[in-house]
Amino acid sequence: MEPNESTCRICGGRVREFFDFGRQPLSDHFPSEDELDDEFFFRLAVGMCATCTMVQLLEEVPRDRMFRYDYPYHSSGSERMREHFAATARRLIDTELTGQDPFCVEIGSNDGVMLRTVRDAGVRHLGVEPSGGVADVSRAEGVQVRTAFFEESTAREIAEQHGPANVVYAANTICHIPYLDSVFRGVDALLAPDGVFVFEDPYLGDIIEKNTFDQIYDEHFYLFTARSVSTTAQRFGFELVDVERLPVHGGEVRYTIARAGRRQPSPRVGELIAEENRRGLADLTTLEKFGAQVKRVCWDLVARLRELRDLGFYIVGYGATAKSATVLNYAGIGPDLLPCVYDTTPAKIGRRLPGSHIPIRSAEEFRAPYPDYALLFAWNHLEEVQAREAEFTKQGGRWILYVPEFRIG
Repeated sequence: MEPNESTCRICGGRVREFFDFGRQPLSDHFPSEDELDDEFFFRLAVGMCATCTMVQLLEEVPRDRMFRYDYPYHSSGSERMREHFAATARRLIDTELTGQDPFCVEIGSNDGVMLRTVRDAGVRHLGVEPSGGVADVSRAEGVQVRTAFFEESTAREIAEQHGPANVVYAANTICHIPYLDSVFRGVDALLAPDGVFVFEDPYLGDIIEKNTFDQIYDEHFYLFTARSVSTTAQRFGFELVDVERLPVHGGEVRYTIARAGRRQPSPRVGELIAEENRRGLADLTTLEKFGAQVKRVCWDLVARLRELRDLGFYIVGYGATAKSATVLNYAGIGPDLLPCVYDTTPAKIGRRLPGSHIPIRSAEEFRAPYPDYALLFAWNHLEEVQAREAEFTKQGGRWILYVPEFRIG
C-alpha cells in the first residue's frame, strides 16, 4: 500500500489521502507550563474510501489519550447548544419515548445537557460517557450515567441490566469512534425491535461548501455524508430512514437509523443522497479542490496577521476551541502573531493551546484593555460571542474570521 493510503475502517477498501494537515497535537489537551515538552503528536491526514465513500482519518489516536477524566469540553457551555439539546430531547420524548416505561440511552452524554430534559420528563435513561469529569457533572445533576466507552460489550451489559432501548442517541460522538463495527453491533444488541438510533455530527457537505476545514481534527475520525452513513448502516442490518440538516456547529446532519424494513424511509434520504451525487461529494477531485482552498485560506490568514502586526496593531485570539489546533498548527501560528487567546472555560484558563503553546487567558480580561483585532476560533458561536462582547466593537474593535475565507467583520 502507498504511503498516502490506508485501509477503510468500515469495509476494508482502499482509502486515498486527499489532504495532510501535518503534525498535530491532541486538540482538547491544553497543557500546563510543565507539560509543554510532553505533548502527543500525530499526522492528521484525511482520505476517502474508494469502495464505501466514507471520509476518514488515516491515523487513529488512542481513545484513552483523547477522552480522559479531565476532558475539558462541556456541551452545556453554550446557551445556543443548551436550547438545541433541550428541543431535541422534547422531540424524542414526544415522538419516540412514548408508551409504557420507555428507555433512552445516550452515547457520549458529556455533562448530561440533553438527558436533563429526559430526566425532568420522568423517562428512564442512561448516559454512556468515558470522560469521568463530565460524567461526574451529570451525576451531580441527577442524570443516570455509566462511565465507559460505548461498544458491543458495554451495550450488551446495558441491555441485560436495563432492557431494550427505544432510542439510542448521540450528538457529536459517533464521528469520534473509529470502531463503528462494534458500535453498530452494540446498537443491534441494545435497541428495541422498533427503536431508532439517532445521531448528529458534522456534515461533509457543509464542511466543503463553507470551507470549515478546522472541523477536521483528532476527535473527528469520520466526516459523514448521507450516502456513507446509509452504506454503513446496511452493512449491519440497519437502514437510514431519515435525515435532517441542522444549523449548529457550522452545519450538521441528524441521521435516524432503524432496523431494515421496520420503518418507511423519508423522501429526504434519497433527496440528500441525490444532492450529494450532484455535488460530487464522493469524487476525489472534489475533495482535492477543497484541500487547495484550505491551503489558500491558511496562507492568506498568516499573511494578513503578519501585515496587521507589522503595522502596529494588537491582535489576540478568542475561543480556545479544539478546532483551533488544526488551523494554528497547520498554518504555523504561534505567540509571535497571537500573544494570547481568551476563553470562558475555567479549566482552560492559565494553560496553553495545544501545539502552538499560545497562553489562554480569562475572557474577563479581554476588555482590559480591548485589542485592536480578535481572531475568532469559536466562529460557530459568532452571534453569541458578539452579543457577549458588544462593547468590543463599540470601541472600534474588529473581529477576524477565516471561514469560509479571511475577512474582517
